[in-house]
Amino acid sequence: MNGIDYVVMALYALMIVIITLWAMRKVGSTKDFFAAGGNMPWWLSGISHHMSGYSAAVFVAYAGVAYSYGITIYFWWALPISIAVFLGSFIFAPRWARLRIHMHIESPMEYLATRYNVPTQQLLAWSGVLLKTFDVGAKWAAIAIIINVFTGLDTVYGIAISGVLCLFYTVMGGLWADACNDFGQFVVQFIAAIVMVAAVAAHLGGLHGLLTVWDRLPPAHTQIIREPYTLGFMLAYFVIYTLSYNGGTWNLAQRFIASPRGRDAHKAALLSAVLYLLWPLVLFYPMWAAPVLFPGIADPSQSYSVMAMHLLPNGLIGLVLVAMFAHTLSMTSSDSNAITAVVTRDILPVLFPRRFGNGQSSLVVARVTVVAFIVTTLLIAVNAGRFGGVLTLLIVWFGGLVGPISIPMLLGLLPWFRKCGPLAAIGSWGVGIVAFFGVKFAIPGMSTTQIVAIPVISSLIVYVLAGVFRRSPVSPQVDSLLAALNQDQAAVSAGRPAVALRKS
Repeated sequence: MNGIDYVVMALYALMIVIITLWAMRKVGSTKDFFAAGGNMPWWLSGISHHMSGYSAAVFVAYAGVAYSYGITIYFWWALPISIAVFLGSFIFAPRWARLRIHMHIESPMEYLATRYNVPTQQLLAWSGVLLKTFDVGAKWAAIAIIINVFTGLDTVYGIAISGVLCLFYTVMGGLWADACNDFGQFVVQFIAAIVMVAAVAAHLGGLHGLLTVWDRLPPAHTQIIREPYTLGFMLAYFVIYTLSYNGGTWNLAQRFIASPRGRDAHKAALLSAVLYLLWPLVLFYPMWAAPVLFPGIADPSQSYSVMAMHLLPNGLIGLVLVAMFAHTLSMTSSDSNAITAVVTRDILPVLFPRRFGNGQSSLVVARVTVVAFIVTTLLIAVNAGRFGGVLTLLIVWFGGLVGPISIPMLLGLLPWFRKCGPLAAIGSWGVGIVAFFGVKFAIPGMSTTQIVAIPVISSLIVYVLAGVFRRSPVSPQVDSLLAALNQDQAAVSAGRPAVALRKS
């Protein structure tokens, strides 16, 4: 890299500052900070949902998979997410927006005190915060690897620079700054990805060489199912993605919560589903072609970065780095905002009922919590190697634990599971957590598929069966809540009262 590349990066940082300063004017309360006041346009929500759904890990860990295994990465990552979000656009996304309308929530966990009870809400909130702390730490580690390849900067300094920039716009602008920067970052990475494909095509001999690159790759690279990414692995991850991308990952639920109405959240989810269907093909194509252009790379996770450094002129190298950097900032900042919402709206009122007993917290408390969370994740990123590296943190730990945490939260929105109460929620969580640590540490020889599949399947079975065999009647408050989530504002406009939020 040279001065031109650093100028490009400086212009990107300036864009973030300008957008954040604009967004600050729209933040006057925690409702604006956490839920954009419920006024986020569907197109912005959809793009933000897409951008917040993956980080620079795509260009590090997943680039390594694409380099070593070929097209299987699209079929166990991008395509299942697209299908999951498409289905969720009808089932889950509208219900998140209706929750805010009917219950005035700002956190995706807030409604669980009414749906189940406060102990269940606290259990899921605390465990979710812990899981996301490690997940975000893995993403900081991923961007630090990329910065190191491009600039030679030590990974610790790369983590620190990323964290400081994220701190600025997340703390100051809240969800508005997060979503608007997501849009700006989408434009940047769109241009950078097209440039990268064009550069690869030029070095392969033009469009024909790009399309026929598969003839020059090992035959196994065109296999959809390859060990260790088996059909069972794909099906397990489809279940995990359905839970995660429809709200089990809290920052993605926030995009739907911030929508004005259920139908706006539905359109936002559809847009995100289309982007997941098409855009990863553009992102992954250079990674798939990399073994032809750069055979024998010692560390496949650096393949995308190595290609950018060798194939692009100065200026465009900085643009590609900015694009990868943008993905991480999009995800980590939105995660930070969502975690802060859960801490300030759900955890603090229970820990300090005298100070936060009414469920309210100030913007100062929210911003202090953001700082504490981001600093903690940066410390984890510095020590990512102790947890098995970026890919292990993302695929094994997050994949294995997100199901038990998100099943009670997601399925609790649906009337089909109305009989699943606190016992079902806590039981499914407990069985799923025990199953994960059992297959991960206690039982030798378990495959990646088994480690990620057994916990979520166990948790799902327990949750469903606990509802089937429940003897006690469902409370009228839960029935009223679930009925309210089946429609947009008709219930309120017709004079029927909205559901009251019970915090204790």
